[in-house]
Amino acid sequence: MIIWGIFWGAVLGAWWGGYGDFGPFLGGILGFFAGLSLRWSVRSAIRTELQAHAAKGVAKPVLEAGQAAPVGDERARAAPPVVQATAPVPQATPVMRGENTLASDDAFWADSPVAQSQPRVPASAPVPPRAAAPSKPSQPNAIEQAVLAAKNWFLGGNTIVRVGLVILFIGLSFLARYAASAGLFPVELRLAAIAGVAIALLVVGFRKRADKPGFALALQGGGVAIMYLTVFAAFRLYGLLPPMLAFGLMIAVCAASCALALLQDSRSLAVAAFAGGFAAPILLSTGQGSHVGLFSYYTLLNLAILFIAHKRSWRVLNVVGFIATFGVASAWGVLRYVPEQYASTQPFLAGFVLIYLFTAILYARNTPTKLGNAVDSMLVFGTPLIGFGLQAGLVQPFELGAAFSALAFAALYLTMATVLVRRAQDSYRLLIECFIAIGVGFATLAVPLALDAQWTSAVWALEGAGAFWVGMRQARWMPRAFGLLLQGVAMLAFLGSLTQVSSLPLVNPAFLGALLIALPALLLAWWLRKPLPHSGSAWAQGYARVEAQLSSPAYLYGFAFWCLAWLLEITRSVPAAEAGQWPVPVFTDRVAGLLVMLAVVLSAALSMLLGLRTRWAVATWPARGTIAVLALGFVAQVGDGYRVLATPAWAVWPVVLALHVWMLRETDRWYVAADTGGNTGSGASPFGWLHAATAWLVTFLLADCLWSGIGKAELWRTSWAGVVLLVSAIAVLMLLALWAGRGNRPAARAALPWPLNPHAEAYYWLAALPLVALVFWGALLAAVHSSGHTAPLPYIPLLNPTDLTLALALGGLVFWRRVVVSALPPPARSGWVTGRHALVALAVLAFIVINTVWLRVAHHFFGVRWDASALFNSFVVQTGYAILWTLLALSMMVLAHRRAQRPLWLVGAGLLGVVVVKLLLIDLSNAGGAERIIAFIAVGVLMLVVGYFAPLPPKASPQAKPTPVPPPPPAPADQEIPTP
Repeated sequence: MIIWGIFWGAVLGAWWGGYGDFGPFLGGILGFFAGLSLRWSVRSAIRTELQAHAAKGVAKPVLEAGQAAPVGDERARAAPPVVQATAPVPQATPVMRGENTLASDDAFWADSPVAQSQPRVPASAPVPPRAAAPSKPSQPNAIEQAVLAAKNWFLGGNTIVRVGLVILFIGLSFLARYAASAGLFPVELRLAAIAGVAIALLVVGFRKRADKPGFALALQGGGVAIMYLTVFAAFRLYGLLPPMLAFGLMIAVCAASCALALLQDSRSLAVAAFAGGFAAPILLSTGQGSHVGLFSYYTLLNLAILFIAHKRSWRVLNVVGFIATFGVASAWGVLRYVPEQYASTQPFLAGFVLIYLFTAILYARNTPTKLGNAVDSMLVFGTPLIGFGLQAGLVQPFELGAAFSALAFAALYLTMATVLVRRAQDSYRLLIECFIAIGVGFATLAVPLALDAQWTSAVWALEGAGAFWVGMRQARWMPRAFGLLLQGVAMLAFLGSLTQVSSLPLVNPAFLGALLIALPALLLAWWLRKPLPHSGSAWAQGYARVEAQLSSPAYLYGFAFWCLAWLLEITRSVPAAEAGQWPVPVFTDRVAGLLVMLAVVLSAALSMLLGLRTRWAVATWPARGTIAVLALGFVAQVGDGYRVLATPAWAVWPVVLALHVWMLRETDRWYVAADTGGNTGSGASPFGWLHAATAWLVTFLLADCLWSGIGKAELWRTSWAGVVLLVSAIAVLMLLALWAGRGNRPAARAALPWPLNPHAEAYYWLAALPLVALVFWGALLAAVHSSGHTAPLPYIPLLNPTDLTLALALGGLVFWRRVVVSALPPPARSGWVTGRHALVALAVLAFIVINTVWLRVAHHFFGVRWDASALFNSFVVQTGYAILWTLLALSMMVLAHRRAQRPLWLVGAGLLGVVVVKLLLIDLSNAGGAERIIAFIAVGVLMLVVGYFAPLPPKASPQAKPTPVPPPPPAPADQEIPTP
């Protein structure tokens, strides 16, 4: 390659002529470095492969033939070493040879010189102990490697011959230049003389091939280069040869040099010959030739390379042909190709791809290793990639041309993989895997080239499932990983191109695309239920750990896309009748929301059936999420102003609620059938929150039904509408206390049916807690803000919606508290309910409710405006409060006197004190008003009644603790106990 670079550098330097006589010399120097760089790049790839095989034991080190063993080894083994002060002399490093060493005739072109043996160590020198292996030195950079390679090429091996060839080549260039400028000889004679020198070099080199192979190959390489130079100069510089004759002469030179290379088994000479052969049409081109002739000539050269590949394992020659062929083809395609030339170009491209496909197979056949046949990655992967790129350019004008081309490449490589599998499975395993990967890749690529994104994603998902199945059957982790990766890519492709406009129900791209993503994912989840076999490598074990966690996510992913498919179908739109108009939805938003909710709940029920039939736990998981779906459906419905009792919601909600309750029951049965540790009592099941959430949903559904009645009666501006949610919460709370309160003890709960056994506590405690808060604060707000307007009915104290609801709220809270207090064992963190804090809160609420009853009476019967300021400044209200509070105090004090509850009596007395203070501060300001007179007289009389009928109860005297009677002393052991 270096001589070839010098040759073409000198040719270009002489052709340019910008530097006069120094042009060939400077061109040769630049060509030298260009050839050196190319050879270093090619051989570095080969060296990397050899080092990889050597690291795995492919290359076995042996001593160089004829090299003497280091002197002193036997004495060192016979006697223990004597430590001396002198520095130890290192032993001679043996030359290492591997199985894939260079042939002897190519030693001239080696990168480094043959290592020379070191001087012998004296016998008296002790053998030093083996030191620890030094750290690996850092790799030199590209410039250092280039300088080192140039130094090795000039100074390694037969340096004189190499330098002499370079000087001879430059001298001949100078001679031709000088003779041309001086006119000493005719041009024909000068070129004939140079050709004679080239022939002489070839003859001498061929005759010396047996005695001095390295010297002979150097002469023959120089002769070939000079022959190419002579033909090129005769055609391009002097115009002495017609194009066809010059082209024929270069073909002859290429054929002759190729024959010499095969005869002498010289890889370097073959590379030089074919490099000149590939360069000949470029150098001799006049710009008027036909691409058919060019590619026909390249086809012959590539067939020759294929023939050599059948006989020899010369990777460098294959690479040279590959780069030259596809490089020239790419350049011509970019600069000269027009669509009219497709018919005359397509056969050549197909031929080039097939030639280098078979070349890669032949190279693998001729390069066996202990780990299987070697694979030339440049030919294996470069041929389809570059070939398909050129093919896509050729078929660009044709519809679906790139897609069919990708399918053709996929079929070609998968067919070759099948043939290799049938003929030689083990030796070609790596090559077969590469061909399968390329074929699957092109099949995958054909889908987006032919279909839109939604169909593409569906096909990719199916292909991913197929790849996973192949990897599962073959116990290989890479196809399985590829299949899982395709699922993610399919999801992204589908979501990135969502469209819901189609006139076809169920067979449109959106629905089928989502469905064809869901089904492979569910299939993968089924396969992933159990650990799958793998090769046992470190990569495979790492992948297996990840794969073991993917069964449940894969199923949920597939279920989500299943539901998405139905959502897309329900929310589908049909194209507008006229252009420019918006698409028309198939269903209205309200109906679509109901149908989506129904579809998701039905899907969860089907999943539950699948889980029950197959004992597949993850298939029962979607049933636990139906409560969230129902809640979202209800919120969306209410936000759209749509009621539960509207058509067709009244038909959908019973169905989804029934399915939800059925799934709750089957979920509990599944849990009981599994290992529950024998605990089926309260709090044992982890699904109690599902039952509690269902009670909350029922509360809001009942309130929505009541709102429907309010809306039909047009009572939105009355107190009927203000207590709807509160009434619903009270009703559900009392139902839970009555129904689930029966199971507040383990013995009673065990005798109850499902769902109270085992979820009684979930209903009367977990579900009731939010309802208790809603009832308490709702009652407080209703008592303060509701005016009691009962149109079209007249207002009746205590029998109006507000007062009745507040009374029910107090009763429901008290009843629920009694259920919790009587529970054994009490629910966790229920002390604030069973203690005095709850009683105080209920007493405060009851006091506020009673006071607001009087406010509503004053508003309706005494004409006081329903306003906080007006109510406070009304002496009628203040007088009523004085009398009411006194009556309340009287009631408490009388009750406390009868039950001897001194604290309750003190509370009543405190309320009386508040009344007195209010009389002095507020009622006394009503000078001359009848209200003041009534307030003072009534309060005074009532206080007298209190003093007579309910005096202060005495303090409870502390009871003396009984003194325990000590037990009688035990009788002595020998004393008889008298019989009574």
